[in-house]
Amino acid sequence: MEKSTSFTNENVTIGIIGMGRIGNVHYKNLKRISNVTIKYIADIVATDEWPAKYSEAEKIVTDYHEILNDPEVQAVMICTPTDLHPEMTIAAAKAGKDIFCEKPVGFNDKDIMEAFETVKKCNVKFEVGFNRRFDKNFKRIVDHRENGDIGDEQILKITSRDPEPPSMDYVKRSGGIFMDMTIHDFDMARFITDAEVDQVYVAGNVMVDPKIGEAGDIDTAIITLQFKNGMMGVIDNSRQAVYGYDQRIELFGSKGMSKADNVLDSTTTFSGKDDVSADKPTFFFLQRYIDAYKTELESFLDAVRGNHEVECSFEDGIKAIRLAQAAKKSLNSGKPEKVNSVQNFEEV
Repeated sequence: MEKSTSFTNENVTIGIIGMGRIGNVHYKNLKRISNVTIKYIADIVATDEWPAKYSEAEKIVTDYHEILNDPEVQAVMICTPTDLHPEMTIAAAKAGKDIFCEKPVGFNDKDIMEAFETVKKCNVKFEVGFNRRFDKNFKRIVDHRENGDIGDEQILKITSRDPEPPSMDYVKRSGGIFMDMTIHDFDMARFITDAEVDQVYVAGNVMVDPKIGEAGDIDTAIITLQFKNGMMGVIDNSRQAVYGYDQRIELFGSKGMSKADNVLDSTTTFSGKDDVSADKPTFFFLQRYIDAYKTELESFLDAVRGNHEVECSFEDGIKAIRLAQAAKKSLNSGKPEKVNSVQNFEEV
């Protein structure tokens, strides 16, 4: 990516909207980053105890519009439930704020496209929170591809399995496994290969928790990808891997193969008479991607400063959603389904 010739570390003033689990992750990482001021935290459930809890923030408010009305705030982080992302994006863009928005960028296509067009019209920066792009292990696969080590890409394999299923309350508002979980893998499929997917075919079932099926979702899936350049890919997902957070990627081509294995609790192994053993993979996604979350924010802040373009654009976010939509359609139809373009979508 082309960098500016006049790199700057100037201070960025920012506001965080939404302080659920991911909002707290970003708050803690912002505290570790220099040259950033957390001027606001906004959440409708903020209480009198919050100023002491979030002491790095200058102001705690319940109405996010207070952030947007402050001319000193340069950028906002949208960490609220997904259905609120488009309206908050539109409001922030009209206020002239650069935007970091957690995935997915929305559920409803009409709302998403209105937000997309508003961001373009207002000429503000917009980055989607696909943190796995910033994992150093996965980026090394990209390095090998860009260096020509892989040759002609032929097969992509992504394994993404959670250590335990989410709560049923979460399942019911998640948008389904493809929009909630696999959407990260869809983004990685495009990022790792630098290629677009033409069609997807899904085999899925409920194999972990019958209640997930009762809620209208699945918990186990195999997704086959047919790329426009002829290469093939496969993603396998499960909501429960009893041994830990299972995250692996392999890219195979005419000249070689690059893969990133799981990150373990330690690199220590034991070798004895009866067996050889090693530690399990890290159990929680916050452990696995703790450094990636920080790197992601550092990249966004440098984009706000004008040092480079955002590394995961609004269009990237929509393309991942198009893949999720095609996957859901394939699951229902039992057939391979074409992936729509950014501008081409089915009304919901």
